[in-house]
Amino acid sequence: MTKDSLVLRQEILGARRFSNYWWSTIVSIGGIGFLLAGLSSYLKVNLVLVSDPTELQFIPQGAALLFYGVAGTLLALYLWLTVLWDVGGGYNEFNKETGMAKIFRWGFPGKNRRIEFECKLDEVQSVRAQIREGLNPERCLYLRVKQRREIPLTRVGQPLPLSELENQGAELARFLGVPLEGL
Repeated sequence: MTKDSLVLRQEILGARRFSNYWWSTIVSIGGIGFLLAGLSSYLKVNLVLVSDPTELQFIPQGAALLFYGVAGTLLALYLWLTVLWDVGGGYNEFNKETGMAKIFRWGFPGKNRRIEFECKLDEVQSVRAQIREGLNPERCLYLRVKQRREIPLTRVGQPLPLSELENQGAELARFLGVPLEGL
């Protein structure tokens, strides 16, 4: 977070997280391994270093391996592309000089690649923290704007630690001069 006397900017981590690199790598290795095993079964040439799938019958074992290899490789491609495009990354900027709040996120390429929301700072009613524990925990900050809209401000994925959520919410509410709800 960078803070000037008139501008507060919060960077939002998107798909370029360690966990996404980790799972993209694991799925790539698995998908390519199954693909090569299925091809080895069909071509009767060993393309895999750790075993010899040339002894497998192509129908049904080799075809199943080939199917899972194609599916795994396509999933890995999707995961790597989301990391490359940094889907979900962006920033929240609150500028007292211009009187505007800007929420920006990167989306998937296409017509809506850039996701932007702007509003006047005097339309902001409050900052709301939503905390839900349990099997699927949620810890998010929302910007409550007139006309009953709530704009999410925190990243998607792994929930923020409670102390970090409280600090970000309190800092933003203090900067904007609005109440902090939900804590």
